[in-house]
Amino acid sequence: MAKTVLPLNDTQIKNAKPPKEGENYLADGQGLFLRIRASGTKQWIFKYYKPYTKARTNISFGTYPETTLNDARGKRKDARSLLAKDIDPKEHRDSTQRDHEEAHAQTLEHVAARWFEVKKSKVTPAYADDIWRSLTLHLFPSLGKLPISKITAPKAIKALEPIAAKGNLETIKRLCQRINEIMVHALNVGLISANPLAGIHSEFKKPATNNMPTLASAELPELMRTINQASIKRLTRCLIEWQLHTMVRPSEAAGAQWSEIDTDAALWTIPAERMKSKRTHLVPLTPQALAILEVLRPISGHREYLFTNQNDYDKPAHPQTANMAIKRMSFGGRLVAHGLRSIASTTLNEQRFDKEIIEAALSHADENQVRSAYNRADYLEQRRVLMNWWSEHIERAANGNLSISNNVRTLRVINQKGEAKK
Repeated sequence: MAKTVLPLNDTQIKNAKPPKEGENYLADGQGLFLRIRASGTKQWIFKYYKPYTKARTNISFGTYPETTLNDARGKRKDARSLLAKDIDPKEHRDSTQRDHEEAHAQTLEHVAARWFEVKKSKVTPAYADDIWRSLTLHLFPSLGKLPISKITAPKAIKALEPIAAKGNLETIKRLCQRINEIMVHALNVGLISANPLAGIHSEFKKPATNNMPTLASAELPELMRTINQASIKRLTRCLIEWQLHTMVRPSEAAGAQWSEIDTDAALWTIPAERMKSKRTHLVPLTPQALAILEVLRPISGHREYLFTNQNDYDKPAHPQTANMAIKRMSFGGRLVAHGLRSIASTTLNEQRFDKEIIEAALSHADENQVRSAYNRADYLEQRRVLMNWWSEHIERAANGNLSISNNVRTLRVINQKGEAKK
């Protein structure tokens, strides 16, 4: 006849004395025991036979009094329910714990970091910095520590609402795009089974479509006059004029390196990794552009970058440097640094230069990649003609003596004449 086990009560447990050595067991029935060690520790143990193998084993339910008698009995009930289904309670607990740890390791911040490793290889360094900065500033504080599988549309929308309330709708648009790219990455690698954020952009107003501020062709003289009279650093003025003469993007100009310049061939080779199109871009350097290099050489010629960062000379100027200077020159709302390219494009089109030559000079992508690769080489000399006309047009707009490049070239001519008289 099976021995009858009387259930434990709290008084028995509290009054139970530890053995002088070894350990004692108090039975509560149905496999649940309180193990009391000589140290005084009281631990709940559930003894059972493993499914299929029938090997004797046990699982801990925690220590007393942190785990109460009722808590231990509840865990015994759950364990016996699993055993009835031929599920090992210990293996089930370990598996659940692993799943829990894996879920918490796959937080938005961790998954975003893995996505970003691929993303940053497809964009310029400046744009990559902008992407990560926006995630760190706007999404990670509220969502970064959440498992990717626990992020829902309502949670994402709630995180974005304060930004929308400030009217920063363009920021909302970019963040919706970026978090969706992260979720698609998570979907592709099997971390989630569906993207719950696919439609969150529709919960916010669309940003107004505004053309990038730029000046009309006829306003170029005003720009050159203002640049000449502005209280800006010489390096910043050189950066603005360099971008104007070369027709490149702000980030491409700010990140220019001396190693990319071949003054003998009058050519600037911008490597693919710094280009928006991710293709190498060749920029013919006009006499005016070469003159700007002469101004820069004593300032930064011994360093890596043409335009150094004012806080760290070993780093390039910030891509927004020219933009901020233009804004301080009272062109806010009328012109941004990127708009310098638009001035060039409009003027050259008005002068009826070949559209394909203009597009090549602006490094706009050609959907036909075979033709694009051919054009970059075939158009180089034609682009030299175009670039020379454009630089001379800039000088004429500056009335011949207000641009840095013209001042340097004029001084060189005077010096050569002076030397000839000796």
